[in-house]
Amino acid sequence: MNIGAVVVAAGRGARSGLDRNKVLYDLKGKTVLVRCLEALAAGNILSSIIVVVAESEQSEIDALLKATYEGSCPVKTVIGGATRADSVRNGLNALPEDTEIVAIHDAARPFVTEAILKATVDAAIETGSGVIATDVVDTIKQIAPDGTVTTPARSSLRAVQTPQTFRLSKIVKAHNYAVEHGLSITDDASAYEACFGSVTLVTAEGAEKNIKLTKPEDFRRLKGNTMRVGIGYDAHRLKEGRKLILCGVDVPHTRGLDGHSDADVAVHALMDALLGALDEGDIGRHFPDSDPAYKGISSMKLLDHVMGIVEKHGMKVENADVTIVAQKPKLAAFIPTMKANLEAALNASCVNVKATTTEHMGFEGEEIGISAQAAVLLSER
Repeated sequence: MNIGAVVVAAGRGARSGLDRNKVLYDLKGKTVLVRCLEALAAGNILSSIIVVVAESEQSEIDALLKATYEGSCPVKTVIGGATRADSVRNGLNALPEDTEIVAIHDAARPFVTEAILKATVDAAIETGSGVIATDVVDTIKQIAPDGTVTTPARSSLRAVQTPQTFRLSKIVKAHNYAVEHGLSITDDASAYEACFGSVTLVTAEGAEKNIKLTKPEDFRRLKGNTMRVGIGYDAHRLKEGRKLILCGVDVPHTRGLDGHSDADVAVHALMDALLGALDEGDIGRHFPDSDPAYKGISSMKLLDHVMGIVEKHGMKVENADVTIVAQKPKLAAFIPTMKANLEAALNASCVNVKATTTEHMGFEGEEIGISAQAAVLLSER
């Protein structure tokens, strides 16, 4: 049995917010259209695919398919019509004469699967029609012309998608019937229903992911949520006559950390981690020790400035982890306040601060200085 497909790709997709046909949007190295066609071709169910395109884009799409399409099913483009229904009819007329079953699909649904296509084809072979559908999860309100609102039972409702698959002779007759009677149809199943009665609805694994790319947020989701990781390290020498400031907390000790600012080594490591995740250099670039403006300044104020850079990049802090390495003083009693300070500064609830010693090894263990390490995870706001 010869089974064909008509893929509608002639629309402009004005609601997408893109400056071109949405099916030409790049989806991980291949366009939405090519991804869609390769998904349909998987499983060797189809014998042919007709892609209905705008006349102005036919040459571009032909070249695109030649260069990037890797499906086993042959593909041919034809020019669409003034409406979606007109385009579908053009596609139906272009199918090989021996086609018996046709799956009509929107190119803006690139996540179609072999299981979905097979379910609709099997139903069409048995009953004449097979339309993929999913349960409705929202409560639907129906508004009458007089404004009266009623609530149909959710169990009686289904959301239909494409592919919508039919015996070719029947769907051609149904489309002709719609034209002859001046019917405005929203999908191919509507034409079939008007001519023959009820269609067969089917479901399949993955149908809930077979979304139609329509609005700007749909395309933003395709990009995914960009994540950035940064690590930071800093060390300062201990010096008499200085306060010991760690994560904005004044820790009582015989000596403090030496530096141009308040030398808050933990916050310095944290700032370097944030800047590193953003490809923004380090704190020396942003707050040079040659600048008197930063003499003695609170590192928490500098952290506020760095957080401004994070926001400018459209990012937010998902979590941060700071480790302070010091033989003395013992820091356990101060960590809750340190943690609270950083959570407020980073506007993040997942911030960890911990302290450790080196068992008297190295400059930290010999109480010459204190070091700190930090790791952060940033995501798009």
